[in-house]
Amino acid sequence: MTLDDYRISCRWSKAEMARQAGIDASTLNRAMRGIPVSRDTARKLASAISERLGRSVTWQQLEGLNITD
Repeated sequence: MTLDDYRISCRWSKAEMARQAGIDASTLNRAMRGIPVSRDTARKLASAISERLGRSVTWQQLEGLNITD
């Protein structure tokens, strides 16, 4: 699933997803557009999604997410 698929499953707006993950909305928008983000950002997103859905989601499962080295 993509970040947007998870966002919809969590019933979050983009702003709420960013808030729950503790990242800037602009960072979330970059991630959703395929612009590389840090591994820390990816982990924060996966953690917020996992907490909301009540199951483990790793950053590696976020389809289309590009990570900077």
